[in-house]
Amino acid sequence: QVQLVESGGGSVEAGESLRLSCAISGNTANTYCMGWFRQAPGKEREGIARIYVPRGYTYYADRVKGRFTVSQDNTKNTLYLQMNSLKPEDTAEYYCAAASTWRCQSGRVVDFDYWGQGTQVTDSS
Repeated sequence: QVQLVESGGGSVEAGESLRLSCAISGNTANTYCMGWFRQAPGKEREGIARIYVPRGYTYYADRVKGRFTVSQDNTKNTLYLQMNSLKPEDTAEYYCAAASTWRCQSGRVVDFDYWGQGTQVTDSS
């Protein structure tokens, strides 16, 4: 089992930055991917960034590429999502997720096994 706890959400104006954190605990020995997803009201949950742990590859959805950066600090057992140049359409509940098989490279929600409770990011413009 892997436990994930997000933090760092808040209300920000367009153009500002925010960093989300995800504290990771439990048995992470078989983790293939660590990722960030988000879900806006009335919309499906979407993957926005992930790390393929065995190779260190990162992947970003087009709508956040160049603005968001995913990173992992193994000494702190923490996953981060640095979000710059935030836009109103970035408003959503943000979730940290972990996957225990290589299928996570698909980026699909169903291929991730463990989820945090979410942290809200809201545009205050």
